Amino acid sequence: MNNVNILVLVSGNGTNLQALIDAERGGRFRGGEDYPGGRIAAVLSDRPARALSRAEAAGIPVYTEEPRLSLGPAERRRELSDRILGIARGTGARLIILAGFLSILEGNIIKAYGGKIINIHPSLLPKFGGKGMYGERVHRAVIEAGEKESGCTVHIVDAGTDTGPVILRRKVPVLDGDSPDTLAGRIHDEEHIAITDAALMMLRRLGGDGDNNNRGRQ
Repeated sequence: MNNVNILVLVSGNGTNLQALIDAERGGRFRGGEDYPGGRIAAVLSDRPARALSRAEAAGIPVYTEEPRLSLGPAERRRELSDRILGIARGTGARLIILAGFLSILEGNIIKAYGGKIINIHPSLLPKFGGKGMYGERVHRAVIEAGEKESGCTVHIVDAGTDTGPVILRRKVPVLDGDSPDTLAGRIHDEEHIAITDAALMMLRRLGGDGDNNNRGRQ
């Protein structure tokens, strides 16, 4: 059965990307009789990022597509999304994984890849999601709200922000004396598990249709 090409979108250090790379290398994305395998065909960042070095070290093609600041916010998001859509199609990607990607996807890419874009968010959605909620802001808000648990959520990307159907969640306790950094560290460990588990779940959902086995990374 043909492998599913995966495009991973990143913005930062790339520890979740590394978890995906390690999972592929370790054979976790190998297909079975009833579902295809997966392969990371390319990694794309919206800014210079350490994650790109991780991809290059693994022999994965990389792209940097920065937002065009000369455009207004709405046009900027849509124009960047259209560029990413072109790259996704060019790499034969059938699954797009947002692994710490900070730009918001809009427009044609959501329609073209409906149900085939997933994102990992560092809270138990629907709590502490939405525009402007990322990184330290999320963990600080969780602590200030007096929450007793937090975690991470992998969800399908739709036209909203952090509003798509949930694939899975992983929980951690919020401990007395936690800072945003200590809480983030505890959640990061769970993110690495969640993103690889969710990728495998998506591969099993997608099945193979033979449209991408000869494109992307060889």
